Amino acid sequence: MTTPSEERPVGTFAAEHLSPSYPERAARGTADKLRAWQAEALDRYFETEPRDFLAAATPGAGKTTFALRLAAELLARRVVDRITVVAPTEHLKRQWADAAHRAGIRLNPEFKNSHGFGGRRFNGVVVTYAQVATRAALHRQLTESGRTLVILDEVHHGGDALSWGDAIREAFEPATRRLSLTGTPFRSDTAAIPFVTYLRDEHGIRLSQTDYNYGYGRALADGVVRPVLFLAYAGKMRWRTKMGEEFEARLGEDDTKDVTAQAWRTALAPEGEWIPAVLRAADRRLTEVRHSIPDAGGLVIATDHFAARAYAKVLHELTGEAPTIVLSDEKEASDRIEKFSTSDSRWMVAVRMVSEGVDVPRLAVGVYATSAATPLYFAQAIGRFVRARRRGETASIFVPSVPSLMSLAALLELERDHALDRERPDDDTLDDELLDEANRSEKASEALQDEFTWQALESDANFDRVLYEGSEFGFAAETGSDEELDFLGIPGILEPDQVRDLLKQRQARQSRRASGRPAEAQPENKPMYRTLKEQRSLLNSLVGMRAKLGNEPHGLIHAELRRVCGGPAVAQATVTQLQARIDYLRKRMHAGQ
Repeated sequence: MTTPSEERPVGTFAAEHLSPSYPERAARGTADKLRAWQAEALDRYFETEPRDFLAAATPGAGKTTFALRLAAELLARRVVDRITVVAPTEHLKRQWADAAHRAGIRLNPEFKNSHGFGGRRFNGVVVTYAQVATRAALHRQLTESGRTLVILDEVHHGGDALSWGDAIREAFEPATRRLSLTGTPFRSDTAAIPFVTYLRDEHGIRLSQTDYNYGYGRALADGVVRPVLFLAYAGKMRWRTKMGEEFEARLGEDDTKDVTAQAWRTALAPEGEWIPAVLRAADRRLTEVRHSIPDAGGLVIATDHFAARAYAKVLHELTGEAPTIVLSDEKEASDRIEKFSTSDSRWMVAVRMVSEGVDVPRLAVGVYATSAATPLYFAQAIGRFVRARRRGETASIFVPSVPSLMSLAALLELERDHALDRERPDDDTLDDELLDEANRSEKASEALQDEFTWQALESDANFDRVLYEGSEFGFAAETGSDEELDFLGIPGILEPDQVRDLLKQRQARQSRRASGRPAEAQPENKPMYRTLKEQRSLLNSLVGMRAKLGNEPHGLIHAELRRVCGGPAVAQATVTQLQARIDYLRKRMHAGQ
């Protein structure tokens, strides 16, 4: 006699009357019915039942549910008799164990690299990549002691270090089955990911091959994830180097990588005005969202512990409510995340650990207050906000108006594979290697502060624009203005096409307001020459004209400009500093001096 699962593919059997998304709200790993993509992925798996299977699904799509349903089926068919789940963090160990328990699978999250899985009451264990790396031989023995399914959660971490990759290969090479999961199937380097197949494309570049892929674009169309509003904020930044030179720049201008990074760092300094202004705007947005979603929460992602505590203090002063602070990957931190997840409090402030895998479905508003700029980190961070609970929800993320982040936001739906080889460098702002290098060299770590001592002198903020579905809406406006409030006040529940229509309407209204102002009240026009190349070329032309008219050496004119307008030499000057010199020269030449 055959069982139902033998009569037809498990995905079809498990998912009758499917909709693209869950038919009702369900906690992570506990849905009675599968989403359409999960059933489709299960069907794909059981077509051939391969030893290795890589499933890439956008953050928030439900990779855990898919993996646990597959594990349950392999246990029921007696293909395997034990399970090892490898997760990136300690917090995710508990999250996996809880989800498995609800799905009828007993996993031990307290396993401490000792012999045995903890008794017959467990079907397996949950460990971290770091645990495996410390005792790979032990994990190999456990893998060999029975028919083992290994689930590698966010498998790209297997390439974090050569020793980690070697340890994972050693520990799980004997596994009966291996299921690799990732929300971002690419890395910012060329470290090979264990148990992932790479094939050369037409250019000879070795690219990772997924067995099943469910990208953000498809998930968005299915209503499985939320669309994202990126609210970008610019502003004037001023800082002093350890050599005593003062720099001034605006976020969003086409400055050098170093100037952009230091302006970004100045914006994130808690003692300036940029952070309080952006947090105030984000809290207003959260209030608007909570009119439609009463338990909606916000998350500020900070660069380090010092900044996280300072941001929490600002939020406490703004809201009168102390936010939840998460600073480490420890049990106490996990308890705080769990408590925040089930409460209706407004804000959580956290460092890196909350950027990947942590499931807090009520998060709807985020502040990206970190200097991390790799596509991998950005995608994982945004993934904390896109899990949909009901149709019409929209995530709102506040970001610094930095070119690299704007490019990442505009290309959120781009599906990328992990490349083991590099093509010739070009001007692509999304080049992983360049972004990773910039992030390592510019992020506000203790090592950087020791080596390059500088002081943030001044920062302010202004609303810059909104990015939505790859398009831009709105123009520069002061914080607290009607123009800014128009975009902050967009309702929290709208269909995606309604969001786009409303953004167009708000932009048109902003344009009408600007055109109706008296000439003297209109904001000063932005410089015509926005790029560094154009700025330098124009300045050098003006200096040449001044030198010819006054029979003066070019060097003396440049020295006078630095003395009057401030700032470093032309090669290091920012767009703002170059524009000040251009304006000064024009005035002098117009006056005949």
